[in-house]
Amino acid sequence: MAVSLFAAFWGVSILFVITPGADWAYAISAGIRGRVVLPAIAGLLSGHLLATLIVATGVGALVTNVPIIMTVLTLAGAGYLFWLGIGMIKHPSVPTSSETKEVGTGSNWAWKGLFISGLNPKVFLLFLALLPQFTDPESNWSLSLQMIALGMVHVFNCAVVYLIVAWGSRRVLQTRPKAAQRVSQISGALMILIAAFLITESFM
Repeated sequence: MAVSLFAAFWGVSILFVITPGADWAYAISAGIRGRVVLPAIAGLLSGHLLATLIVATGVGALVTNVPIIMTVLTLAGAGYLFWLGIGMIKHPSVPTSSETKEVGTGSNWAWKGLFISGLNPKVFLLFLALLPQFTDPESNWSLSLQMIALGMVHVFNCAVVYLIVAWGSRRVLQTRPKAAQRVSQISGALMILIAAFLITESFM
């Protein structure tokens, strides 16, 4: 593949990643808790990788041609975001050490991250719309392999930005428990708003 295609896709990808959304809200929540940052981010990245593989294998085109599948995916993702958002508002994250307060297991945070990004139809539709546009039909690489390679560029961008967001929130809010609590509640409210938007859009 031409380096120019990778560079062009990197630019588009980074613009998408730096736009705050459900992934950012989750990364901030994990960052406030501290020790669950890595599994939480790994879960988010797994969701993006899953979306890449679905699109690269051609399943994405099939799914978009069957409206009921997209509707179910959208409603499932919205419902999960709504549930998480309510939980974050009722039980906001605050800076704490693992010795003083239980923050949940790393595997739980990883699974939640996977569901947040993996059930987000916006991520899936973004890949479906963008990945084919940056492939080269004349390349020695197959189209599927090219899309997987581009998807890995996106996953790398996500890893860098989400880690900065998570650890940055930890550093800024570590000595401000009240502010951390408020930020966590705002993140939960953001998830609920995104869920409401997804539900509304699915019936339009």
